[in-house]
Amino acid sequence: MGAAAITMNDAAAWRPAVNPWIIALAVTLATFMEVLDTSIANVALPHIAGSLSAGQDESTWVLTSYLVSNAIVLPLSGWLSSIMGRKRFYMSCVALFTISSFLCGFAPNLAMLIVFRILQGAGGGGLQPSEQAILADTFAPAKRGMAFAVYGIAVVMAPAIGPTLGGWITDNFSWRWIFFVNIPVGILSLLLTSRLIQDPPYFKRRKLSETRIDYTGLGFVALGLGTLQVILDKGQREDWFESHFIVLLSVISAASLIFVVFWEWKHKDPIIDLHLFRERTFAAANFLMFMLGFALLGSTLLLPLFMQTLLGYTAELSGLALSPGGFAIMVAMPIVGFLLSRYNPRWLMLFGLTMLSFSLFHMTTFDLGVDFHTVMMARVYQAVGLAFLFVPINTAAYSSLPREKNNAASGLMNLARNIGGSFGISFVTTGLARRAQFHQVRLVEKLNAANPQFQSVLHGMTGTFSGGGFGTGSGPGSALQHAYAMMQANVIQQATMLAYIDNFWVLGVVIACLIPCVFLINKPKKGGEIVAH
Repeated sequence: MGAAAITMNDAAAWRPAVNPWIIALAVTLATFMEVLDTSIANVALPHIAGSLSAGQDESTWVLTSYLVSNAIVLPLSGWLSSIMGRKRFYMSCVALFTISSFLCGFAPNLAMLIVFRILQGAGGGGLQPSEQAILADTFAPAKRGMAFAVYGIAVVMAPAIGPTLGGWITDNFSWRWIFFVNIPVGILSLLLTSRLIQDPPYFKRRKLSETRIDYTGLGFVALGLGTLQVILDKGQREDWFESHFIVLLSVISAASLIFVVFWEWKHKDPIIDLHLFRERTFAAANFLMFMLGFALLGSTLLLPLFMQTLLGYTAELSGLALSPGGFAIMVAMPIVGFLLSRYNPRWLMLFGLTMLSFSLFHMTTFDLGVDFHTVMMARVYQAVGLAFLFVPINTAAYSSLPREKNNAASGLMNLARNIGGSFGISFVTTGLARRAQFHQVRLVEKLNAANPQFQSVLHGMTGTFSGGGFGTGSGPGSALQHAYAMMQANVIQQATMLAYIDNFWVLGVVIACLIPCVFLINKPKKGGEIVAH
């Protein structure tokens, strides 16, 4: 018993042989590359479709295939790590991601590109959970806040700069280079990982020959999460439940995921450890992380789209408007990590939710004449709020669990954020289309011959076109048609603007309603750990 106690104490006091910050930077490198790849290909879709002689709808499977395989691997990463060993699993994921990136760049047709993107998503799905588990074990609880701050910079910044970087690479080189840029980063990550990272002594690999693989759970997890991701990605394009395809997938997804919950809960050796949700702090942290992904990716999609479609910004200029937000995150994350060692994380989360909600409500004041500085500052406010949420939520989630559960916890936390992001993107794209239609109908109701103001504006525009004010010099009939066309364009533009405001407002309300959830997180005890409940 005495020898066992010494061994346990040695394991608890274990620290890596090299500086923990070097390890943090090494593993963050590959994660940044993977998160960047979830958004960098978006702007290149038209170029990919043209180059591979594919339709626009067909080319969207380049994105969907990646997201599906990524979502399936995320919750399985803890189980796979326990069999392969965490270091070996992490390096295998980096290698698979790098090789498949190389193959994507040389894909001769769309079908092969989709196959390689599935492999790339599978490799990428294991990177984020493995990194978080490595950081949680490498740093003492009191210092995890700073470690997760480094990780947070990569995860929050990458989706923001992805579309801008992807557009720049595609315009100046070729869409194939958005995949080739991963190769040197992947090789460097493999070299650093092989030299710097080691599994802790309390991490026990399970022998595959002695492991009873839950094939039923594995199959239904893949089916449920895969179909859910397809629904979220294709729903708006297929008009949701007006499509038999979406209805069928919804039934399959719901039935599969409900079955998974009951099956995995009772299974002796589950693929996904759902018993972790018994811990209130971990369950609350997962829900908050889901909503963080919802707000982050939802607003990250809206802002560049708003600037490019309504304000007339180029992709480069919209990227410049968002970039100060990235710098704000880089500055704020380490500050949050420092504050976590001194203050209750619940107060930091409260400030983060308040700041994020304020930034979204501030965006409801936008109009078609909003200036560059106003948009830029709104993004900065949002970035500060995200920084005060991401780090405390992750720190609280891991501090409430035994160290041997870090791998299983990291997969669930990352799944929550990614699925939340997919829900957020689907929500804002659907809301934007539906609310624009609603406002267009309401505005058109006021455009009738009995409205003196409408008649006055129409006559003025007709006179302008008749006189050649816009270089037309049209006759009376043609001038009237031009006037009606311009009125219609203005109505569509105003309706779209109102739809953006509606989306910002709903996101702001949703985030504000999360404030009471913060008090589900238990108070920390001395040393930075959370008291289990």
